[in-house]
Amino acid sequence: MLSVILPVYNEENNIDNAYRAIRDQLSPENIDFELVFVNDGSKDDSFEIIRRLTENVRDAKIVGVSFSRNFGKEAAIFSGLSHATGDVCAVMDCDLQHPPETLVEMYHLWEQGFEIIEGVKRSRGRENILYKGFAKLFYRIISRSTGIDMYRSSDFKMLDRKVVNEYIKLTERNIFFRALSSWLGYRSTIVEFDVKERVSGTTKWSLKSLVKYAIGSITSFTTAPMQLITISGVIFLIFAIILGVQSFIKWAMGRALEGFTTVILLLLITGSLIMISLGIIGYYIARIYEEIKGRPRSIVEEIVRTSEDIK
Repeated sequence: MLSVILPVYNEENNIDNAYRAIRDQLSPENIDFELVFVNDGSKDDSFEIIRRLTENVRDAKIVGVSFSRNFGKEAAIFSGLSHATGDVCAVMDCDLQHPPETLVEMYHLWEQGFEIIEGVKRSRGRENILYKGFAKLFYRIISRSTGIDMYRSSDFKMLDRKVVNEYIKLTERNIFFRALSSWLGYRSTIVEFDVKERVSGTTKWSLKSLVKYAIGSITSFTTAPMQLITISGVIFLIFAIILGVQSFIKWAMGRALEGFTTVILLLLITGSLIMISLGIIGYYIARIYEEIKGRPRSIVEEIVRTSEDIK
């Protein structure tokens, strides 16, 4: 059976559409499936619509998991995978920007023996210039720091049960599904897709939330920012040695040292580097603190599902 995990945050207008679109693609192929909707603290009627689906739908197995508050998409994906019962699991967006017809192609590749099928973006769809520029910078940083090409990557993936079992064993609280699925290894392949326009509503990602997500993802998966501190320190040390040699030569030649403005600029630069370095170190210490507390990734308030005799 195929389990499709759909994180939901204020998607009341898209839940029914997602159910029908996925059903219309999988049922003709005789693919047995379940839909796992994870309500990530929505403030609209998303979970009530999910509850209604579990009560009224008779041609599909539906599971609804509702968090006590908003814990973020990564927590929703992890919880959905933990509650899924299928032999293979797919993660996709509820707004249908990930095309449901690609699920069939992914499923057939899984039948051929692939254990991770990565959905990569052939085109990114319509994005504003600011968002596109930020995304390009983010993927460039994380690709270079991890050695994994992340520019076209997405959360649209299909994982074999053995991969899912290993993923949900991971103990860290701050996780990055998009990269960790590649880190796990196993036999993998890719499927290209074109990002579609949202069927209904607008994106829930603000610039602030995107920046927060990017910083959290980078620091949870790589220590590259810490290495930047070392690199900048070495560069500034070389600069200081050159300046020191120049000053000594001038002193030996009996020439007075000049450049009060230069001294002030050097102090400002070194002060800024020190403060930025302390900020990066402090952020990593904060992440360590969060991990040590050992709090759960999410709190499930309620679970609803279709009756056992369905399908």
